[in-house]
Amino acid sequence: MSSILGVPVDAAYHLVFGFTTLLTPVLGGAAAVAAIVLFTAAARLILMPLSLRGLRGQATQARLAPQLQDLRKKYAKQPERLQREMTALYKREGTSMFAGLTPLLLQWPLLSVMYLLFRSSKIGGKLNTLLTHDLFGVPLGSHWLAAAGPVSVHGLVFLGVFALLAGLCWLSVRLGRLMTAQSAGADAPGGALIRVLPYLTVVIAAFVPLAAGIYLLTSTGWALAERSFFWRTGRISGAAPTPPKPAVPARN
Repeated sequence: MSSILGVPVDAAYHLVFGFTTLLTPVLGGAAAVAAIVLFTAAARLILMPLSLRGLRGQATQARLAPQLQDLRKKYAKQPERLQREMTALYKREGTSMFAGLTPLLLQWPLLSVMYLLFRSSKIGGKLNTLLTHDLFGVPLGSHWLAAAGPVSVHGLVFLGVFALLAGLCWLSVRLGRLMTAQSAGADAPGGALIRVLPYLTVVIAAFVPLAAGIYLLTSTGWALAERSFFWRTGRISGAAPTPPKPAVPARN
């Protein structure tokens, strides 16, 4: 295992193992799965300030979309001038063209740790006992491609995770469109990429251990709820409009 990731993987092991031990008397065989969910939620809670910053970057991208579109038309035959003008616009707004990608990039370090955690037979020189746990009889360290087939219990468990992930990705894309329309009435630069990237998690889940797929499912659900909360409470620009309060008839 890489010495760089060795420390966070070891720390994650002790946290997940501790949660599993704590939850076993209540949840039995499902304790390890619940521990992964709890670990993921705790990590995402810590990262909320960075996530909020990234979501604000996405909102800024949407707001700047009309100006960027005008620049592309004006300097269509002058790519170097176009790049300078776009850079100057982003600089004036205190953002960059990559600011909106932060929420997606936040998942990678944690996913790497979760992948290694359920891929390594030993953690810190000791046997990785988390590999003995399962979900509906499917080991948390197993892969979808190692299944007996899509109609087996192994395959169906993974397909269930994929289906739930795809549903959350669809909801995330739909929310993103609502936010973009509310803030700018047009797609933000790179909007097509932002709409496609969430579905990459479904592809990734097909190649990582089941435990990492559960992490992706939890993290994606958290991100969707977090994004909706920030938008509806006005913590990012383009917030959902507050419905008007009903008029109270005057008393005589």
